[in-house]
Amino acid sequence: MKIAAIDVGLKRIGVAFCFDKKTILPQNAIIRKGRKQASQDTSALLKEWQIEKLIVGLPKGGSAEEEMERRIKHFVSLLDIENIEIEYIDESFSSFEAKELIKGKIKLKRDGRIDSLAAKIILERYLEKKV
Repeated sequence: MKIAAIDVGLKRIGVAFCFDKKTILPQNAIIRKGRKQASQDTSALLKEWQIEKLIVGLPKGGSAEEEMERRIKHFVSLLDIENIEIEYIDESFSSFEAKELIKGKIKLKRDGRIDSLAAKIILERYLEKKV
């Protein structure tokens, strides 16, 4: 099964793929210029790779949990992905973990690598639960 994970942020959408339930490949993040453009770009990427299941990270805890969950679910509703199963999982601290993993290795942090590494962490968590 071809699985993707996304880490939806206000400026970037981190993306990671897994095709064999073992190896997770972070992709270039999608830079958000607007909701419509970001949802179209995300939909096109998922279709291009023939993704069958989409894992979406939702932040749990924190003062903005409900607002971010609403925004993320709204973004996912804009995706044009009819035959892709969607599952939401807790993404707590995935971005923090991603930043810690690359501390001192990457200077430019706005290019989306942290976001896609966070998506990789989300996908790892999902696969760990399923095995």
